Amino acid sequence: MSTGTYAPKPGAAPVGRMIAAQAALETRMLLRNGEQLLLTVIIPSLLLVLFSTVDIVTVPVSKTGGSDQAVDFLAPGVLALAVLSTAFTGQAIATGFERRYGVLKRLGASPLPRWALMTAKTLAVLVTEVLQIALLTAIALALGWSPQGDPGSVLLLLVLGTAAFSGLGLLMAGTLRAEATLAAANLVFLLLLVGGGVIVPLEKFPDAARSVLELLPISALSDGLRAVLQDGASLPWGDALTLAVWAVLGLGAAARFFRWE
Repeated sequence: MSTGTYAPKPGAAPVGRMIAAQAALETRMLLRNGEQLLLTVIIPSLLLVLFSTVDIVTVPVSKTGGSDQAVDFLAPGVLALAVLSTAFTGQAIATGFERRYGVLKRLGASPLPRWALMTAKTLAVLVTEVLQIALLTAIALALGWSPQGDPGSVLLLLVLGTAAFSGLGLLMAGTLRAEATLAAANLVFLLLLVGGGVIVPLEKFPDAARSVLELLPISALSDGLRAVLQDGASLPWGDALTLAVWAVLGLGAAARFFRWE
């Protein structure tokens, strides 16, 4: 008896192909979720337009003689908010409910390695952020934004911010119940929106509170982006170091304490 020929050949696909397929699926799920679109696209866009066109917040004077228009101050902060909304809030909520419903457990038993699943999730976050940043940049330019500085420094800050918020989001999703993750992630989003230098300058806070707020990853990212894009400064090493420390701590804790069930 001759052996049958099977096409396609049975067995797991190459890891790279599995990661690409899972990343594409994760991206589609993010973009089809109405709540996620509200959080990642609509809210940052509305904040950028509203606070750039209505005289609500007093914009601090540029430290190096850069533009003092409201949009030049707000655009870097809103870009930081976009990273927070996708890498932290959106990822924490989605992953938390996937864990609750047993999706992660089933995927963990598939040929897709667990590290590859996390890689795919990270790629989906990066793709979403690229779309967010492109949209917000177009809106800001239409409002009269005049970005300065080195694009390489901006890219490094965004990558470090993504790593920091991804680690914290996965840590929350992997240790708390889904309902608790939903509440906590949205609460943290609102608190960091108000106290992270995104819309309200940190100079408005008392000195004691400001010294603490400056250590937050959202403050480091928004201030770092503002230093480059508004003031035309070189890479702000202090802010980059703060983000790197948060990234190491967050990703390390997520790898150590994440529970798949």
